[in-house]
Amino acid sequence: MNWKERITVDPEVLAGKPIIKGTRISVELVVDLLGRGATVTDILEEYDHITAEDIQACLAYAGELLKSERIYVNPN
Repeated sequence: MNWKERITVDPEVLAGKPIIKGTRISVELVVDLLGRGATVTDILEEYDHITAEDIQACLAYAGELLKSERIYVNPN
């Protein structure tokens, strides 16, 4: 999956958050919905102008971003 074909950043849309091209749906929203237990089908029913491939691109983007980040867990 080449997320670059489906994910973009536009400073004029959602303050420059990564979004699905041609929409105002952020990668953050899609990942959050999946993390809260929504299924791909749930998301597609709610946002019928995106595709399963768009959702996959959001996950690919998030995965690539996390690979380049150092994450520290606070033990408290």
